[in-house]
Amino acid sequence: MDWPRRIAHLDMDAFYASVELLRYPELRGLPVVIGGGGRHQPRQLPDGTREFSRLRDYVGRGVITTSTYEARALGVFSAMGTMKAAALAPDAILLPVDFDSYRKYSRLFKAAVASIAPQIEDRGIDEIYIDLTDVEGETRELAQRIKDAVRAATGLSCSIGIAPNKLLAKICSDLDKPNGLTVVGYDDVPARIWPLAVRKVNGIGPKAEKKLVALGIDTVGQLAAADPALLQEHFGLNYAEWLQRISHGRDERAISTYHEPKGVSRETTFSRDLHVKRDRAELSEIFTRLCQKVADDLARKRYAGRTVGIKLRYADFRTVTRDLTLPSPTADAAAIRRAAGECLRRVPLDDRLRLLGVRMSALCSLEEAGRAQPAQGDLFANM
Repeated sequence: MDWPRRIAHLDMDAFYASVELLRYPELRGLPVVIGGGGRHQPRQLPDGTREFSRLRDYVGRGVITTSTYEARALGVFSAMGTMKAAALAPDAILLPVDFDSYRKYSRLFKAAVASIAPQIEDRGIDEIYIDLTDVEGETRELAQRIKDAVRAATGLSCSIGIAPNKLLAKICSDLDKPNGLTVVGYDDVPARIWPLAVRKVNGIGPKAEKKLVALGIDTVGQLAAADPALLQEHFGLNYAEWLQRISHGRDERAISTYHEPKGVSRETTFSRDLHVKRDRAELSEIFTRLCQKVADDLARKRYAGRTVGIKLRYADFRTVTRDLTLPSPTADAAAIRRAAGECLRRVPLDDRLRLLGVRMSALCSLEEAGRAQPAQGDLFANM
């Protein structure tokens, strides 16, 4: 295999759902949806069995976080409204989201991979790129070692695509899911990549896909054969040149082993619209909890931040944001809460709210930050 680079993309299979199936093995093989709240926690029955919530009983405005492959076969996918999912698969099991568990298993699988191939680019909670160029071992055997290590550390399966670059590795990790192991070289592009829909290429979003389809370009192969002048006319020079490169599987991006987070945020959509005055106590409790979760996330990542921001979405779907930059960085929940309260006082609070969020940006390491311990304020006192 005469490749200048050997890049892998590892994607955990139905990650959140798979973590839940470790906890509830009796649900294997069933359509399961992750996206409920605390009220959808399974109930232990006197006979030792568990009773689970069903999608048909859901009432609210939430969205699906993920689903098992059995639920996907029924048309239920991530980011779908839960009420819409309930219409498609009313008997599917509904489980609450447990991000603490997902983060735990994320750390476990990444540590397992790093013990074999330390050059890793973290792309999120359930996927990474791996530079295998200088790691000894035949490609497929090495990939299988990584898959076995992930399974041993977590009990979960993953799919791996290996290629000469990140673009192809990302595409081919999705070709044989779940539990796939796919190797694609430049010579394989016409047979394996060109028949794929253009939306399968990372970087071609819904708007670009719609424009390409309108031009009669549905597949990557059709994109490769397209007139460069036509692409430039509709997409501009830079994006048109990029489309031409990726259609032939070309990508020179390097693995980035360091990623500076841009921000940490937490938000929640309410099951019912909350009135600022009538529901003041509930809003205050929710806002305090969001600030605490942001502080916990910062502490775990060993970061502090200087800019605190809030996000509000009203009942009519208008969204507003406000932010405040502090004199010095902090990861303290009380300081974040007080600054968020100052932001809150700068937005209209005469309509009902459907969403509330808190964000910390302008991050730096805790070692750089020093310590800030402002006194805790009362967020909703002046509403």
